[in-house]
Amino acid sequence: MKIEHVLPEEIEKRSFAIISEELEKRQIVLPAETEMVTKRVIHTSADFEYAETMVYSPGAVEVAKELIKNGADIVTDTNMALAGINKKVLARYGGEAHCFMAEEEVARIAKERKVTRATISMEKAAQINKPVIFAIGNAPTALIQLYEMIQTEGFLPAFIIGVPVGFVNVEAAKELILQTEIPHIVNRGRKGGSNVAAAICNAILYELGR
Repeated sequence: MKIEHVLPEEIEKRSFAIISEELEKRQIVLPAETEMVTKRVIHTSADFEYAETMVYSPGAVEVAKELIKNGADIVTDTNMALAGINKKVLARYGGEAHCFMAEEEVARIAKERKVTRATISMEKAAQINKPVIFAIGNAPTALIQLYEMIQTEGFLPAFIIGVPVGFVNVEAAKELILQTEIPHIVNRGRKGGSNVAAAICNAILYELGR
């Protein structure tokens, strides 16, 4: 292997060209609508398995774009994902990004009820009086809580990005979301993470401009 001399502003473009080349070698053809989202996840993770495991509800990318254009907020389950989201583009359309995980009140209530902070964060996010895109990259309990609120309280999230990473309840929590009629992007299996959740959000935001 040898070092390529690539101008800084050309690195991302070159990376995506390599991703396209490798997908072609693997004889993987991504659907046009979801192509850039899946490629950005691969770009973030260097993991081509996402080309096989990402699941999109019908018209998911267009639905998410329309939500953002109409001012939807994004709620994440980690400050890492929050930090990674391009809030400048989101704000251009009147949206904000939130993460409630580090709030003292959330921690206090979670301790009193003996549940995770992610559970309480989802309850708090449900009180936002506008459409919300949930971007979950770490806590399967966030997805479980969203599912329970959908089933028992009639709560209707505008959109769910369900890509938590890990071993405990991760796969089952993702499958719960896949059973709903809520527009979604979910990665089946154990893989995911805050970086993947942010990458999905950014792929959609970048479709609207940088």
